[in-house]
Parts: sequence; structure tokens; C-alpha cells
Amino acid sequence: MALTIDTLPLGPLETNCYVLTSAGVCWLVDVGMWPRPLIDFLRARGLTPECILLTHGHGDHIAGVEMVREHWPGVRLLCPAADADMLGDPQANLSGPFGFPMTAPPADRLVEPGEEMLCGELTLHVLDTSGHSPGGVSYYCPQAGVVLCGDALFAGGVGRSDIPGADGERLAANIRANLYTLPDDTRVLPGHGPESTIGAEKAGNPFVRP
Repeated sequence: MALTIDTLPLGPLETNCYVLTSAGVCWLVDVGMWPRPLIDFLRARGLTPECILLTHGHGDHIAGVEMVREHWPGVRLLCPAADADMLGDPQANLSGPFGFPMTAPPADRLVEPGEEMLCGELTLHVLDTSGHSPGGVSYYCPQAGVVLCGDALFAGGVGRSDIPGADGERLAANIRANLYTLPDDTRVLPGHGPESTIGAEKAGNPFVRP
């Protein structure tokens, strides 16, 4: 069972948008600012996205949702339940305080840690990685050996906890309990920057030790 993952850094913050395709099904994970390259990518490959999965509700991860929906009105938006109120509130999603107020439409479905979802022939497990935001989640596909973790865990870093709604102790605890317990060769696909592996982060991430 194959999963193809394409990465497109979008907008001035180079937010990683991931295009997942499996058995003819296309899902998107996080749609950042300035999504035109994503739209061009999907059009060029004849892909019709079925769902947009959000890892959390910060503005730079939700800003492109409305434009994607202009091109594919049927695409469904899935958002972590505890971050749902951030979609329509620039103050809560932190885009307003930075001078670039952004919103997204209401979610079609709210997701909770512990859920499982089918993308084509593959299963995505919803993991609790909140702490950078109140409801942040990661999407783990054991068959493909990959976890898409938004701004929870980076290559050599972790998500900021000095912002409204963040909790550094909670984030660290969730990384240890729900990410560091994955197989060491699991690919870590973060919300910004290059990918890593769980083993590499356990061995060398200076911010959260196992």
C-alpha cells in the first residue's frame, strides 16, 4: 500500500503543506499562506483534493483554505476540536497580533486524538501533540512510517510555547508520550523546515529529551 507525499513550502513563513495521495485519493495537510503553488501543483497532476487536515489552528497553517475551496468547493476541512474557535478569530489564531489577520471557514468535521481515518488504503492515527496550540494533533501513518506533526516537533526543535494558548510542559509531555514512542525510523514531517526521524530527534533534540 503506497503513500506518496509531496511537500510544498507556502508563504513567507514557508509553512509546509503536504499533499498525500494513496489509491487515487488526495488529501492535504495544512494549507499555508499564498497557496497558488499548491493549486498549480494539483492542477498539473490532475489531482482533486478530498480533505484538508489541519494539525492546528494558527493563521499560517489555515490561511490558504478558502482559496483552495474556491477551486475545489467540495473539499472538506478537518480541524482539531480544541482549535476550532481559532479558524474564524484572527486574535486567537495569532495572525491578528502580527498584523496579517487571516481566517478560514468553519470545519466540516472536528477531530480528536485517538481517532483513525482512512486515506485511500492507508490509516492515519490522530495523536495528541497539543502544547504549541491548545488542540494540536499529529497524523501518523504506520504503514508508510511517517508522522505529520505540524509545529509540535521540528528537526532539532519544538514548537514555540511563549505564545498565547501554548503550554511548554504539555507539549514536551505529549512529544515524549506520543511521538518518541513511535519507531525510530519513522519520518517526521514538520510544519516548517526539513524532515527528520523519531530516532534522530530522540538522540539529538536539545529541547525535549526522551
